[in-house]
Amino acid sequence: MKPDPETSEAEAYFPVPVPLPIDGVLDLHGITHRDVKDVLGEYFAECRKVGIFEIRVIHGKGIGERRRMVHQLLETMPAVERFALASASHGAWGATMVYLQPLEFSL
Repeated sequence: MKPDPETSEAEAYFPVPVPLPIDGVLDLHGITHRDVKDVLGEYFAECRKVGIFEIRVIHGKGIGERRRMVHQLLETMPAVERFALASASHGAWGATMVYLQPLEFSL
C-alpha cells in the first residue's frame, strides 16, 4: 500500500496527536520541516494559556537551515514579541529564545 502524499511523516507514525509537555522548551528534532509551523503555533498557544511567555526552541546547529526557517516563521507570528539566539548555556546557535506577547483578557 502506497503512503498518502497528504499525510506527513509524523502522521504516518503517530496517527493520533502526541502530547508535548508544556514546559517552555520545544525540541524540534524529529519534527518534519512541513510540520514546524503548525507545531510552533500550537505550542506557543498552549504556553500562553498556562502563562509561559519565554520559550526555548531547540532547532539544532547543523548547517543552519532549520534555524533560518524557524526565524522566518517567528517573524510572521503575531504572538511573538521578540526572539534571539540562546545564550551559550542554553544551546547557543542551536536554540532560539522566543518571548511571547501575554494573552489579553477583556471583561
